[in-house]
Amino acid sequence: MTYLITSTILFVLAFIIIYWIHNQYHLDLIVTPAPPPPAASAPLISICIPARNEEHNIQRSVEAALSQDYPNIEVIVLDDRSTDATLTQLEKIAARDSRLIPINGSDLPVGWAGKPHALYQASAAARGEWLCFVDADTFLSPQSISSCYAKAIETNADMFTTMNEQILGSFWEKVIMPLVMTALSVGFSPRKVNDPARRDAIANGQFIMIKRSVYDAIGGHEKVKDQIVEDKAISEQVKWNGHRLIVADAMQVNSTRMYTSLPSMWEGWTKNIYLGLRDHAAMLLLGAFGALLALIAALFMPVWPLLGLTWYLNGGGWMAWVIVIEALSVWGYLIYIRARVANKMNISAWYALTTPLGAGVFAAMMLTSAWKVISGQGVTWRGRTYHSNS
Repeated sequence: MTYLITSTILFVLAFIIIYWIHNQYHLDLIVTPAPPPPAASAPLISICIPARNEEHNIQRSVEAALSQDYPNIEVIVLDDRSTDATLTQLEKIAARDSRLIPINGSDLPVGWAGKPHALYQASAAARGEWLCFVDADTFLSPQSISSCYAKAIETNADMFTTMNEQILGSFWEKVIMPLVMTALSVGFSPRKVNDPARRDAIANGQFIMIKRSVYDAIGGHEKVKDQIVEDKAISEQVKWNGHRLIVADAMQVNSTRMYTSLPSMWEGWTKNIYLGLRDHAAMLLLGAFGALLALIAALFMPVWPLLGLTWYLNGGGWMAWVIVIEALSVWGYLIYIRARVANKMNISAWYALTTPLGAGVFAAMMLTSAWKVISGQGVTWRGRTYHSNS
């Protein structure tokens, strides 16, 4: 009877937790493809792209930016001391399209983090009434700027940021990224961010549009020069100084390929999680607890129905069958929910079956990041090392 009671408690808790985790993402504002404004009334928009060792992405990213149907753009790419062919590719594109302005970035000054310094240099060269910061691994559809600008005007945004479609190519991307995005949705409330009465502020550095006047008023990236998570930091400066911050779903017009392999995902997400945990003791404890919970679930979930079946074969009777049914019901519900997530992320629903594997890897990344915070080891990203006091 003790086994049955324990299994039933886990059964109820599992359904509650699975439902709760997958019902936290409420992004009500949707960017849909919109026609470009008349050229006479279209303010200049400066698309600013920071690039450090992006030879695999930069041509596609820049050519997508240059292909916009919006009638008044310039594209500024700041090559952040790349050691690969990034700058060479930029110079070739600039030779055939004068709207591209490639800039060879300067050495990183003391007290600055890499990306804020890159965006600071790009913005200094920009002439637009609006600045649009786009990561080098983000690819804009031809309607992107027109559509996002229209939605920004419609919502009276001073700063407009988007959640993008995630391009998933390799096996490990399809296993891990859907779980990471679900985990992020638990700590991210778009409705609170879009509510001017609340202090909640966040931005996605993959795509940020901001009025130049507002950018200058808050001090630009110089104001957040030492912040590794510069997108969140600058969104806080915008909102906390009384300007309108809007986050929207732009999956129909923007796409991003963050990582292409397990090693790059491990480095990238370990860095991101580390930066999210390092300055917040409560988040560090919560993150470590969540990682342990995910790891236990990843290990226990496949075993649960087997334990019930083993008990039945050893005389467990009807109580053992109840445990088997409870375990398979939780499995069925989880696979159904994860299949829906897979469908939204444009991958096969069969990847729902890899949930325990993905949860185990994600838990390992969480625990590694927590250990790096506790031990003071810091993390390395694109050849630069960041510590808790960076």
